[in-house]
Amino acid sequence: MENALKEYREEFGLSQRELAEHIGVTRQTINAVEGNRYDPSVELVFKLAAFFECRVENLFQPTVDLKTTAAEVGN
Repeated sequence: MENALKEYREEFGLSQRELAEHIGVTRQTINAVEGNRYDPSVELVFKLAAFFECRVENLFQPTVDLKTTAAEVGN
């Protein structure tokens, strides 16, 4: 999942450690999310969006490869 976490964090002048402390995770978690090595939980995604007062979609852009949609299943 692509993300803009590093850009938001730097815009607010925060280190990875400072952001981690505000959110309640480790610096390693922030580092892994920023490096696209870890897809955060839904709870963490919402915590980050709330902290930066932005929409989830501004921080995270999922890469989804669907074979069918719910509408197609119902037909």
